[in-house]
Amino acid sequence: MRLNGTLCSVRRWTADDVESLVRHADNVNIARQLRDRFPHPYTRANAIAFLKHSTVGDPPTSLAIEVDRQAVGGIGYVAGSDVERYSAEVGYWLGEQYWGRGIVTEALVLVTNYAFDQRNLLRLFALPFADNVGSTRVLEKAGYVCEGILRSSSVKYGQPRDQAMYARVNPGWNRPLSS
Repeated sequence: MRLNGTLCSVRRWTADDVESLVRHADNVNIARQLRDRFPHPYTRANAIAFLKHSTVGDPPTSLAIEVDRQAVGGIGYVAGSDVERYSAEVGYWLGEQYWGRGIVTEALVLVTNYAFDQRNLLRLFALPFADNVGSTRVLEKAGYVCEGILRSSSVKYGQPRDQAMYARVNPGWNRPLSS
């Protein structure tokens, strides 16, 4: 699977991405805006373990953001279950040297369109920290709408943090016959 844009491509992770992954992910400015499962420092062992998990599954739901033939970030979604089986939480990160170029916005649009068109998802949502202006701006530029602020809904590095609930609904959703 490969989704091509003008600024980046989104593709499966490969075992060859270890060094690039460590180079771009080992950054406290990235880790402080993500869930605790994204470690800091980000070591080679972390990259190997992540890639072992992320290179299996079809279709893949954890993908690399590629610029200049190297993985410089990640994007993916986690599908819901039961009554939320047509929804998924989307998340992303990008190496700091690539911030501010529209790369994540393009990657998010590519993945959103793929999830809506190919996976028949009804809704994608994200829960960035409410004070993460860069991430909330990415979501807005990709057509996501802020549905509210979840006050003190998370704790990162020992500090309570608000999260924003952003979502985009698939306007062309095809309801499966078995629902």
